[in-house]
Amino acid sequence: MKTCLLSLIVTLALLGQVGASETPPNIIVLLCDDLGYGDLECYGHPTIKTPNLNRLAAEGIRFSDCYSAAPVCSPSRVGLLTGRSPNRAGVYDWIPEAGKPTANLRHLVHMRQQEQTIAQFLRPAGYKTCQVGKWHCNSRFNQPTQPQPGDFGFDHWLATQNNAAPSHENPTNFVRNGTRIGPIKGYSCQLIVDEAIDWLSKDKNSSPFFLFVAFHEPHEPVASPESMVQHYLSSAKTKDQAQYFANVANIDDAVGRLIHQLDEMQLRENTIIIFTSDNGPETLNRYRSANRSYGQSGPLKGMKLHTTEAGFRVAGILNWKNHLPKALIGSVNETPITALDFLPTFCELANASIPADHHLDGTSITPILRNDQFERKKPLIWAYYNAINDARIAMRDGQWKVLAKLNGGKTRKLTNLTRDTLPLVRDAELTDFEIYNLQTDIQEQNNLASSNPELTKRLSKKLLDEYRTLVNESHVW
Repeated sequence: MKTCLLSLIVTLALLGQVGASETPPNIIVLLCDDLGYGDLECYGHPTIKTPNLNRLAAEGIRFSDCYSAAPVCSPSRVGLLTGRSPNRAGVYDWIPEAGKPTANLRHLVHMRQQEQTIAQFLRPAGYKTCQVGKWHCNSRFNQPTQPQPGDFGFDHWLATQNNAAPSHENPTNFVRNGTRIGPIKGYSCQLIVDEAIDWLSKDKNSSPFFLFVAFHEPHEPVASPESMVQHYLSSAKTKDQAQYFANVANIDDAVGRLIHQLDEMQLRENTIIIFTSDNGPETLNRYRSANRSYGQSGPLKGMKLHTTEAGFRVAGILNWKNHLPKALIGSVNETPITALDFLPTFCELANASIPADHHLDGTSITPILRNDQFERKKPLIWAYYNAINDARIAMRDGQWKVLAKLNGGKTRKLTNLTRDTLPLVRDAELTDFEIYNLQTDIQEQNNLASSNPELTKRLSKKLLDEYRTLVNESHVW
C-alpha cells in the first residue's frame, strides 16, 4: 500500500510539471511591430499605461533579455515561425512587395515551402491553427507563385502582406483565406482580435489551438482612436507623440479583450501566452512618414535596424495561468531567450515531434518554466547585412555581447544575398571586434576587446566559427 501511495504521489508530481501534462496547452503568440524595449509600463515607460500587459507579467514571467530573430520585420517573423535563423531561409531584410525584377532579386524573396513552421509541427499533434494580422513573409502575397499562410499550416488566416493600409484606421488591404475583403471599419489591432475571438467562438471543439496574433501597431503609419489620443495630450510633447502613446495603449486594450474572451470561454487555465515584438523601435523621422515614431529603447543602445541591443532586444512576457511554479509568478528572468526558442518549446509542451535531422537554432526553454537550470549549447548569432551601425555581425553568449565589422566596415550594405553578392560576405574578414559584459554594461559603453585579449581571442573565434557555419548554410537567391 505504501508503494502504491508513493507511486501516486510521484505520478501527480510529474503531471504538475511544465512539459509533462497529459493535456497539451493552447498556445498564443502576440507579436507587436516596432515596439520599443521601453514602450510598456512594466518595462519602465513613464507615460503609457498598459494594465493588461502589466497583469500578464505580474501573473507570469517578464524576461529582461528577450531577443527577436532579427532587427527588422520580415526575417524576424520567419525566424519566430521556423525556429531557425532567417538567413537559412534566405530572408535577410524586410520584403518589399514584388514589382519589376531587380538586380538584387528581392522580388523573389519569400519563406520557401521547404521551411516548416510552428503551425505545421503542431497540426499533426491535433492542434487547430489561426494567424491574424501582418504576414510579411513573402513578396507575392496572396498569389499562387509563392506559398501563403495557409500553405504553412494555418487553418484560418486574416492577413496583410506588410503594413495595414492606408493606416491602422479603417484598413483596406486585408485578405481572409485568400479572398480580399475590402475596407473594414475600426483599428487594426482591434480588428484582428475581433477575428481571433470570432475564430475561437465558432470552433468550440476540444482540440488545443495555436493562435498567432501579429499586430501592425505601433509601426507607421500610426493611427489611434481619438479618445485615447486625447487622454495622452496633456503628457505628450506633441499630438503625434500622443498618437504613438495611444497606439501602444490600444494594443494593450486589444490584448485585454482577447484575455477576457479566453476567461469567458474557460480557455485560460491551460493557455500559454507569449507577448513580444519583432524588433526594436523605429527612429523618429527616419523616413517621410515616420513622424509618429516615438518608440523608446529604454536603457539600450541604438534602434531598429541596429545590431546593438535596441535593434533586437525586445519585451518578452510569458503567462501560463496556474501552471508555473509559484517562485516564477511575477518574476523578472534575466536568462537570454530568443523567438527562435518558441518552436522547440511549443513542440515539447504539445508532444509534437520534430525530425532528428531538422536543424533548429532555437532551444526549448521548458526548464525555465519549471524553474530548473537552463543551458544553451550554442550562442545566439545575427548577421544583418543592412545594419545602420557598421557592425553587421552580432553574438550573445551568456553574459557577453560581441560585435564585428566585415572587412573593417568596407563591405557595402546588402538587402539580399545572390550568387553575385555571396562572396562579399562569405569571404569577408571579421574585424573591429567589440565585447561588452551585458550584466554590468547594458548600454554597451565599455568595449573590453582591447583590455582583455584572452577573452577577445576566445569570443572572436567562437563568433567567427558560428558566422562561417551560418553563412555557408544560408539560402542564396
